[in-house]
Amino acid sequence: MTFDAAVLRSPEGRFAVEKVLLHTGPAHDEILVRIAGCGMCRTDLAVRGSAGRSPLPAVLGHEGAGIVAETGGPHTGLNNGDHVVLSFDSCGHCRSCLNAAPAYCDSFAALNLFGGRKENAARFTDAAGKALAPRWFGQSSFAEYAVVPARNAVRVDPALPVELLGPLGCGFLTGAGAVLNSFGAGPGETVAVFGAGAVGLAAVMAATASGALTVAVDQYPDRLVLAERYGAIPLPAATSDLSTRIRQLTDGGAHFALDTTAAPALINDALRSLRPTGHLGLVARLRTALPIEPGALDRGRRISHICEGDAVPGLLIPRLITMWQAGRFPFHELIRTYPLADINEAERDCEAGRVVKPVVVPPERSR
Repeated sequence: MTFDAAVLRSPEGRFAVEKVLLHTGPAHDEILVRIAGCGMCRTDLAVRGSAGRSPLPAVLGHEGAGIVAETGGPHTGLNNGDHVVLSFDSCGHCRSCLNAAPAYCDSFAALNLFGGRKENAARFTDAAGKALAPRWFGQSSFAEYAVVPARNAVRVDPALPVELLGPLGCGFLTGAGAVLNSFGAGPGETVAVFGAGAVGLAAVMAATASGALTVAVDQYPDRLVLAERYGAIPLPAATSDLSTRIRQLTDGGAHFALDTTAAPALINDALRSLRPTGHLGLVARLRTALPIEPGALDRGRRISHICEGDAVPGLLIPRLITMWQAGRFPFHELIRTYPLADINEAERDCEAGRVVKPVVVPPERSR
């Protein structure tokens, strides 16, 4: 099978839309999905800064959604024509997976970041027959088609705009899941969100929907405007004595803080903004050492890393869709679609902050 895909051949190179070849169809536990849209996530772009780790050349993209074109058999639980949202890969049988924590799968890094399932290596090549890296996050969805483990796919109502749903599989799932699952925030509680990008704004929406008082911190005024629209009190990152201001706004300190920036200075501001027993969650990978001030974790305060919003995608994605249908999680307002051919423009706009969530759309679904 031959189809178009955006191939990244080097960390410093541009995406090139090329013909790629899939040499075998889906295995017994897989599905072939015609991609309707795929969100662009910062994790896709982080490959540029991790030369030698994530294998290249590769087809990236891990916020895909589309329509099942073929299944490996009836035991996949899916049928041709089903509309699905795709999420991250996991083994399904390690202790974490069996304990409903697939984001902490023993094989998460190997399956999602560093080469995928080895049996896929020879199945996916460029037009010259040279191998491309096995599936990125179990998907490689910057393409017209993707072969995906059936356990990664969540069936959704075909009446929904499937081309817009892909970011529910990672970015929006991460921010909302941190609030709904990791924190369990509710009425009378307070949440401070540091960084109002796609993940942070999803957290703001979820916190507001949960009835929590929410504060959003960002350096970009237009992002703060969005955060305020979704119910948060906006605070510029340059606010003098930021943590004191947050404690004032939250009547003594936030119950929960979520950092999406990985900036040590802001992480320490987040810690200082917590009340006793407060919980700080980190979702971005730290690139430098994190010095923590003495006393920052006193009185029951704690800090943890949150992966994929502590989500079971098959449970959280339908919940977010229900919230969206009720007008309580308007994620579609953060999305701008780009034809697959314009994927480099989507990346430039994402990096420049001109768009919150780019979604790359194959030709037949372009608008």
